Amino acid sequence: MALEITDATFEETVLKSDKPVLVDFWAAWCGPCRMVGPIIEQISEEYEGKAVVGKVDVDANQEFAAKYGVRNIPTVLVFQNGEVVGRQVGVAPKNAYTEAIDSLL
Repeated sequence: MALEITDATFEETVLKSDKPVLVDFWAAWCGPCRMVGPIIEQISEEYEGKAVVGKVDVDANQEFAAKYGVRNIPTVLVFQNGEVVGRQVGVAPKNAYTEAIDSLL
């Protein structure tokens, strides 16, 4: 299950992680987000222990969405050592996300 990341937990969970982190910025009302959601859940199971996979509800948590320039959702960001190293805006196939993580492992 993908972690629910909030503005309060973002720094600890994402920026201070010693593993690659994939973060899905989404909202409940967003149709394309509902298409990406199951893909993110699969990835969270497959990469358990190897990478951190989480979701940020942009309606409830706007601080980091704004900080990283998330204007369209879904936006998936990949972090390594607290820095953004990958960005995918819109719906993409699963391998677009897994390749980004694999390149960091």
